[in-house]
Amino acid sequence: QVQLVESGGDLVQAGGSLRLSCVASVSTSSFNPMGWYRQAPGKQREAVVSVLKSGSTNYADSMKGRVTISRDNAKNTLYLQMNSLKPEDTAVYYCYARDPVWRLDYWGQGTQVTVSS
Repeated sequence: QVQLVESGGDLVQAGGSLRLSCVASVSTSSFNPMGWYRQAPGKQREAVVSVLKSGSTNYADSMKGRVTISRDNAKNTLYLQMNSLKPEDTAVYYCYARDPVWRLDYWGQGTQVTVSS
């Protein structure tokens, strides 16, 4: 069974930075894509960024220019570097991975990011 475990969420002041990690219980080399979503209180889950096996990325406008996604298949880990954080970035951040062969999506349990003004 595939498990994704996020970490790195924290309380940070506006303008600060955080690095989220997502460790998979299996090799991530076949997942395509992998990415991050977030869900703020009272709002729907929204995409933040995704990355293909090729390295191609797709950033949502909400955080474009302030976040960087990277994947280290040797460590079975996906990262999200977030800079210049704003209070509106407060949300639970979820990692996901798609198995293109079986067409299955896997999700982590989420990690809380809180940005104070």
